[in-house]
Amino acid sequence: MQTKFIIILGSLMSGLGKGVITSSISKILSFYDYKVLPLKFDGYLNYDSGTINPYKHGEVFVLEDGAELDMDFGMYERFLNVNLKNELSITGGKIMTTVISKERVGEFLGDDIQIIPHLTGEIIKWVKNVAAKNNLDALVIEVGGTVGDLENGYFIEAMRQLSLSEDVEFINLTYIPQVGLSKEQKTKPTQLAYRLLMQLGIKPDLLICRCGSKLAEKTKEKLALFTNLTNDRIIDDSDVDTIYSMPIMLMAQGADKILLDDLGFKNTRNERKVREWAEIVDRLSKPKKKVSVAIVGKYTGADDSYASVKEALVSAGAELGVGVSIEFIDSSLIEKKGYDLSPFDGILVPGGFGNRGIEGMIAAIKYARENNMPYLGICLGMQLMCIEFARNVCGIEGATSSEFDKNAEHKIISLMSEQEGVTAKGATMRLGTYGCMIQDKNSLAYGAYKQERIMERHRHRYEFNNEYRELFAKGGMVISGMSPDKNMVEIVEWQNGLGIGTQAHPEFKSRPGNPAPLFTSFVNLCIRTRKT
Repeated sequence: MQTKFIIILGSLMSGLGKGVITSSISKILSFYDYKVLPLKFDGYLNYDSGTINPYKHGEVFVLEDGAELDMDFGMYERFLNVNLKNELSITGGKIMTTVISKERVGEFLGDDIQIIPHLTGEIIKWVKNVAAKNNLDALVIEVGGTVGDLENGYFIEAMRQLSLSEDVEFINLTYIPQVGLSKEQKTKPTQLAYRLLMQLGIKPDLLICRCGSKLAEKTKEKLALFTNLTNDRIIDDSDVDTIYSMPIMLMAQGADKILLDDLGFKNTRNERKVREWAEIVDRLSKPKKKVSVAIVGKYTGADDSYASVKEALVSAGAELGVGVSIEFIDSSLIEKKGYDLSPFDGILVPGGFGNRGIEGMIAAIKYARENNMPYLGICLGMQLMCIEFARNVCGIEGATSSEFDKNAEHKIISLMSEQEGVTAKGATMRLGTYGCMIQDKNSLAYGAYKQERIMERHRHRYEFNNEYRELFAKGGMVISGMSPDKNMVEIVEWQNGLGIGTQAHPEFKSRPGNPAPLFTSFVNLCIRTRKT
């Protein structure tokens, strides 16, 4: 079967949830046993997301192959329960680098290189190669940004050209504002945005409408009239309890049948897959009780900075039948004013870079250790767990990381030897999946994973300084996970069995129905030790 292409375009404003729609459409096709993958275009000229500030673009999501990509790839993996590859990400920087590299070696035979046809042609070649290489029934393509942006205009043009020779379905995600006390749903912005799409040579086949409340029938009728679509092709995307219910919500409106008919796919749904997903959604949306977790970090001003951490906690809670109430706490606030952490059932310190807010995180870790509160440290959170232990248990005054003070006497965390001399910032860290051997079957780590050899994704330049390994062991810190060559400390634990830190990022492999073991263990500790 020749691959079909589904293009998701956003209009009016960003942040409407194209990633959720792309994931949901992909999930729906998987319910019908079609082989499908998502691909995303991002217009920025960075080669990848690795050097972008989390405040500006959300978390950097790391794949198995070490690619540092947009946070939507985390969404894709969690919905589809697959490990994706770097080839599924196209950025402005990547595609332009590809074109210029070919020009430099003379592949264009003396042509003057232009946006059309050379850049658009390279994009079409890329998406077709991905489809053919993976033997896909469908490739669902999310176009980052909004229609009308300069940054994605050439990509949208490439998709128009693609539709001239391939089976392409265009889906437009738009926004329906509600104004006044009556919360009247306004269609005029969408009408204008739709006209812009038509001017670009694209006529959407489905219009998905993001709205704070259920889309009124009269709103659907008005939109249908102005977009040349039938009412059933105007799809409601109002607020839901959990984003994972979106595939079922779309199917309830018949969006799956329309897609299948348009693309010429058979209409035979695998009901077992639908039922299993519905059970996961039910667990996510109807917890029997709750635990509260404080995420103490430095990028808390934007929840998307820790999207995978948040979702990993939610998935772990659902597995255990509890809802996880999450509060993001800026560690700089703890430094300046202090913060009452006693109401929480657990504390988590996630990854990050730089020395801003570090002392606030260390204070939160100290509180958890001294008050027998469950603690989970991820990457930087594990490193700071070691620094806190060195200072307050081992009595090493001034213990720190070489990331914060290169000239410090006691660098408990130091730059990895292979990072010495590295000056380039993009894709130069220890990235991707690495192994770890759990050293003690009585440890929290083994209790979580139930096996000695584990594989997790990493993103870091610094590691535990092995000169302090013996001193830590004497002080009572359990080093429960080591790299297979035993040169790198991967997991540490408090002796009381309530605190654990990992150099890895287990949140990147966590999925609904298959949560990360360390997150499940942590939430379970929060349940067992909670005060009420």
